[in-house]
Amino acid sequence: MSDQLAPTEDGISPARGTAGYAETADVLAVQYEEVTFDEVHRDVLQLVPAEPGRILDVGAGTGRDAAALAARGHSVVAVEPTTELRAHGQRIHADSGIDWVDDVLPDLTLSQHTGRFDAVFATAVWMHLDAEERRQSMARIATLLVPGGRFFVNLRHGPVPDGRHMFDVSAAETVELGGRYGLQTVHRSKRPDLHGRDSVRWSCLVLQTHEAADSPN
Repeated sequence: MSDQLAPTEDGISPARGTAGYAETADVLAVQYEEVTFDEVHRDVLQLVPAEPGRILDVGAGTGRDAAALAARGHSVVAVEPTTELRAHGQRIHADSGIDWVDDVLPDLTLSQHTGRFDAVFATAVWMHLDAEERRQSMARIATLLVPGGRFFVNLRHGPVPDGRHMFDVSAAETVELGGRYGLQTVHRSKRPDLHGRDSVRWSCLVLQTHEAADSPN
């Protein structure tokens, strides 16, 4: 299955996972900001880096999480491929210091942001990727994390909204895939949907790279 939609007027083919988001960006901007970073990530807050570091938020939407992380003192790169959502984020969180980037998994080139990150967040993103894209994305993210760096993943489970491009991705598969690329699972939990949708539930995972090996004596 191709991961690209038909080219737009400028000749660029957007990722299939972004289907349906541009058209509903105004509604989604309100929905995303109705809940807080602390509510979404309440089960893993103790695993978020306490000291100021470098964090990548992939599929950042309106920048809700990115802004909260920046407020904690982190340097945050927010990746959002949907122009309309990115525009809302730049407006809503104009003074947050977020560095916005138009990029997408699995390639995630980050050409202007070389180096590694202390943490990578992917909230409501992973289920938009097909099996091969998920493999490529996990491999890419593993290379972007510092030793001991953490990958925070929120997986959506439930009916696929009209016009969206989603897959049924289990927590077990994600854990196994992370292990293939040297990421150890340090947290795994479930939670209900914060918007009151009874048919939707979420898995919360944190995968961590190995710490740097001790220097030989």
